[in-house]
Amino acid sequence: MAEESGSKKKLIIIIAAALIILSIVGAGAFFIFSGDDSADSSEEVSDSRGMNQTAPGTNYVPMPRPLVFNVMDAKRERTVQIKVQLMVTSARNEELARKHVPLLESTLLRVFGAASAKQLRSPEGKSELRKTALHELNEAAIKLEGHAIVHTVLFTGFVLQ
Repeated sequence: MAEESGSKKKLIIIIAAALIILSIVGAGAFFIFSGDDSADSSEEVSDSRGMNQTAPGTNYVPMPRPLVFNVMDAKRERTVQIKVQLMVTSARNEELARKHVPLLESTLLRVFGAASAKQLRSPEGKSELRKTALHELNEAAIKLEGHAIVHTVLFTGFVLQ
């Protein structure tokens, strides 16, 4: 009798474990295969390269590497590293910005390298630097493409050592 009760308990435990595993697998399959049909109307859209765009007309083009340069600060040379993303307002401008990354990086390094350490330290100086960089980037783009391609220059990382 004790053996029957022990084997019944084992059988009940095995059946309960199997039911739990089946329900977990079923729930996982449900969440995986029940796609959201409103993906096109969401605010964040993924393009063919897997890059995310925040809105249909606004795209962000990150510079592939941080811009590193030196500035003089009261007889001492300082190293600056700035991570930059460019906001563009159309897929065509995004394509052009990606095409001309070497020119854009060179222009940014020229503009940033001309800044003083004092300018790089102050919020007003950084704002002025972004405006100057935007103007110079669009001047270079106008020479090549006939129109401005960058809407805003964004600093996503800024280190002054």
